[in-house]
Amino acid sequence: MNYTFLPGTNIKVSTLCLGTMTFGRQNTEPEGHQQIEMALEHGINFIDTAEMYPVPALEKNYGSTENIIGSWIKNTGKRNEIVLATKIAGANRGLPYIREDLRYTPQTVRESVEKSLRRLQTDYIDLYQLHWPERKSNMFGQLGFSITDDAWEDNTQIVVETMSALIAEGKIRHFGISNETPWGLMRFLEEGKKHRLTKTITVQNPYSLVNRSLETGLSEVLFRENVGLLAYSPLGFGILTGKYGQRQNHPEARLNQFPNFTRYNSEEARKAAASYVDLAKQNGVSPSQMALAFVQAQPFVSSTIIGATSLAQLKENIGSIHVIITPEILSGIEKIHRKFPNPAP
Repeated sequence: MNYTFLPGTNIKVSTLCLGTMTFGRQNTEPEGHQQIEMALEHGINFIDTAEMYPVPALEKNYGSTENIIGSWIKNTGKRNEIVLATKIAGANRGLPYIREDLRYTPQTVRESVEKSLRRLQTDYIDLYQLHWPERKSNMFGQLGFSITDDAWEDNTQIVVETMSALIAEGKIRHFGISNETPWGLMRFLEEGKKHRLTKTITVQNPYSLVNRSLETGLSEVLFRENVGLLAYSPLGFGILTGKYGQRQNHPEARLNQFPNFTRYNSEEARKAAASYVDLAKQNGVSPSQMALAFVQAQPFVSSTIIGATSLAQLKENIGSIHVIITPEILSGIEKIHRKFPNPAP
């Protein structure tokens, strides 16, 4: 396994992070525990979750993923062997069963932190993240900014002050943001610098062969401000594995179980994915491993979040650390990217 430090910290993390959004829906509690154990056995020490998981979010499943991780921590006593990240859900996804007030306020942030600590059965969270902006912004499936009216009042300073207080109290160690834009990241960094508060150290955004949209703006901010990307959906919900292009039916696959997830289900996305799969096969590489290796090779990526519904998938994904993106493969990737630029933003 390869390791790095979360930017500006002494927290050493594996460059692969175990994503857990299937725990409690597509994976049972024992299966979730098995995945964590396999990840640890292969050197992964970084686990990411969220209060709203599993996905798709349902009221009856709310908090199940954190509960599963928490029972593993209680049963094994291995809390000190992992770096644990979780997230607070905000207003934009409209999940009223999580909190009565879905805004990011000192009260709601503290409430969510305390609930996550109880579910995770730990007394601290290594990285606490805002799951998405509270303001209106170009979200899933949108490349351009088209917002003309937004009642949101800028509360960035208050959020950073709250995170700083939670760090001082030992409830969290650092904080990050997710599904953010360059403007959003710069606002958090600005408030941290201006008021000498804690720095936003990570952004968790989608990044894959079928979605490289952050390269046009956010990547420069990450580089110049020393902020790390936690890349999620590096396999595009599975379309980059090649399984959707095969003749065999995979009823258990995410896009088959949840066809309403249209982000990676467009004709252009499937054509692009098929081209990347062919490129991998032409070079004698697993499509999944090539896609993951490409993400890991980017200098602005601190850790790549991998998810799986089976131990076999997880093992194959972990094996991507041994794959090298050769100049020939990179040339092929860029050729496909020019033909199908960001089909799944």
